[in-house]
Amino acid sequence: MQDVSTLVAQAREGRPRAVARLISLVEGASPQLREVMAALAPLTGGAYVVGLTGSPGVGKSTSTSALVTAYRKQGRRVGVLAVDPSSPFSGGALLGDRVRMSEHASDPGVYIRSMATRGHLGGLAWAAPQAIRVLDAAGCDVILVETVGVGQSEVEIASQADTSVVLLAPGMGDGIQAAKAGILEIGDVYVVNKADRDGADATARELNHMLGLGESRGPGDWRPPIVKTVAARAEGVDEVVEALEKHRAWMEERGVLAERRRARAAREVETIAVTALRERIGDLHGDRRLSALAERITAGELDPYRAADELVAGLTEG
Repeated sequence: MQDVSTLVAQAREGRPRAVARLISLVEGASPQLREVMAALAPLTGGAYVVGLTGSPGVGKSTSTSALVTAYRKQGRRVGVLAVDPSSPFSGGALLGDRVRMSEHASDPGVYIRSMATRGHLGGLAWAAPQAIRVLDAAGCDVILVETVGVGQSEVEIASQADTSVVLLAPGMGDGIQAAKAGILEIGDVYVVNKADRDGADATARELNHMLGLGESRGPGDWRPPIVKTVAARAEGVDEVVEALEKHRAWMEERGVLAERRRARAAREVETIAVTALRERIGDLHGDRRLSALAERITAGELDPYRAADELVAGLTEG
């Protein structure tokens, strides 16, 4: 067993090994997880969480690395959670974004962590909310969460980030995706990366058109900007940071940021509660209560919904 208070104190001092151990406790669903979260709770709330998502190949890792550089120039401490697909064999991450962001590896003001999805859908690892909390408590000013890149259905990042950035690239079919519900409906800032390629202007125009078609904004509402970048050469990255800061200021002025964070906390509590309930139900296989309810259903004495209500009531009372 590790001394949680010592780890938290060391993480606050910016020691990467302590941060790594805390996130490992989170990922491993350690018995000390509750103690860790209790210790971190009063230390969180200062970090600005930016989610980056988009189809595979649009340059998320390159863009993330470029944003790290831009924020470090401003003197801000940056945390990066790079969520990668899981290996079907080991369960670990197939790709290590720390390798792709190696230029920041020696910077004490940057912490980069690759996390495996472990089968969790929606583009994020199940432990991402708690890992974000660790980086927040460790003193990161900005936390960049780079998602797997599974495509249009990868919308979970909108529920975990303060600001969601959707990346596109010309010639990758994103123009067609713009007409569909899903990933392109969650963006607060849109980035057309690889803007030195043919078709970048057309992609930006089509995106702007599609955003206009679905617009139901009133005066003063946020209209997502479209920024063109060549992240590999750091072109347009300062404009992305400027757009992010404008969105943050708009949210703070209108109370949207606080509301998003309250909603995020509510979803986290709900997820923990549902997971605990599911585990208790899983322990009931072969239990007399479950068998008795099943018999009543097959005998036509009870419908499955009422049976489920009785089961949940029994679990919550127990």
